[in-house]
Amino acid sequence: RALSPRPAVAVRCQEGQLAVTVRRDLFGTGRPVRAAELSLGTASCPPLSPNPAQAFVTFVAALHECGSTLQVTPDSLIYRTTLFYKPTPSSNPLIVRATPTEVLIECHYPRKSNVSSGAVHPTWAPFRSTVAAQERLQFSLRLMDDDWSRERLSNGFQLGDSLRFQADVTSEGHVPLRLFVDQCVATTTPDRSSSPRYAFIDLGGCLVDGRAEDTDSAFVSPRPRPESLRFLVDAFKFAGDAGNLLYISCHLRVSPAAQAPNPWNKACSFSKASGLWAPLEGTAAICSCCDTGSCPSP
Repeated sequence: RALSPRPAVAVRCQEGQLAVTVRRDLFGTGRPVRAAELSLGTASCPPLSPNPAQAFVTFVAALHECGSTLQVTPDSLIYRTTLFYKPTPSSNPLIVRATPTEVLIECHYPRKSNVSSGAVHPTWAPFRSTVAAQERLQFSLRLMDDDWSRERLSNGFQLGDSLRFQADVTSEGHVPLRLFVDQCVATTTPDRSSSPRYAFIDLGGCLVDGRAEDTDSAFVSPRPRPESLRFLVDAFKFAGDAGNLLYISCHLRVSPAAQAPNPWNKACSFSKASGLWAPLEGTAAICSCCDTGSCPSP
């Protein structure tokens, strides 16, 4: 049998949605499947209104719809769903003329881009995906003035001042996202692994500096928007260090805005009034690992 010039199942990964085209002659046997026997994802999303005269059936869905799942890797956001073929049972219950089929579908989007703002040095190199639909997330980390209205013109501070940080991500049409800061590290050199080294945000979103008796460091509630995160850190310097320069490196990460915060995706501040960790969003349980130090890796 001659091979079909088009694949049985084709996928287009677009900015905020995916489009799946299924050949009616799915198995190349000359026996077309019914559109009603095809569905997308665990939510069983139906195809677009089919035209019986067309040789293809088409599905269009947002990346987070139809029961799709998201995997976050160091480099990518991977959206997964499944195309289901569930044939109509034969009129004779003793025989089977077709078997159910599942086709795994994935869309990959790059997760990293540049971070830069004054004395806050970039730690990520540009990354470009090779999938059909390219999407770039633009991250930024800025020092803000006292009322958060604009970026601070000076990066000089006195001990006793508060550093106001604002992290943002611009998604340019991507599925709505929520931003998190997994870690922020202060060093005396641009090398974030150098010594001395102080991680004031750690454990995947615990603002550990807030536990010190003489600080008011905390995440600022509420967020301006899901893709923006603000936090206060009391100014500090390293004991015995005669210099007056600190380098701060932060690891920023996103999850779908529709996904509830969890131990992997959290922003936790320590409340001295209650002696407990408090989440910016979600239940207190997601911050319990900030005490034990056993937070799961994002």
